[in-house]
Amino acid sequence: MNKFTKILLLFLFSLSFALSDTNSTQEVSKKVVIDLTTGELKNFEKKILSAIARNKAYYEGKLQELQVAVVIHGDSYKFFLKDIASSSYKDQVNLLKANQDLQKRISFLAENYEVEFLMCAVGVKNKEISPNNIYPFVTLVANSTIGLIDKQSEGYAYIPVD
Repeated sequence: MNKFTKILLLFLFSLSFALSDTNSTQEVSKKVVIDLTTGELKNFEKKILSAIARNKAYYEGKLQELQVAVVIHGDSYKFFLKDIASSSYKDQVNLLKANQDLQKRISFLAENYEVEFLMCAVGVKNKEISPNNIYPFVTLVANSTIGLIDKQSEGYAYIPVD
């Protein structure tokens, strides 16, 4: 093999390696875990319902996947209850009015965007929330800290929403 052939082969090998490396980084899925504690309806709508949809669309436009997990605790339990009127949140008029719309939008995220919703079981018990009153797509985890640790250990980026 002459010197020109060796240089050409080395160049082609380097080029193919660089292209395969670029393709593999584009295929890597992005992951985010949202630490949801807010009880403010407008904040929830803006930073969860709207933001997740926008972020998913952004990555889909780049032919990439965004995996989203939401850990529910603090004041955010009320957004994931089927029947607000029979809960301790029954006096929150704005929440009662928005409940049907919220349920549709949250269900859409779970079903169409495969958003994983994880709820702190300790808080459920402390707030005396019946597990039967929680949306069926919400998974109870031992506690919020365990849920956050597990997701971050799986490579999820952490974003607080309080």
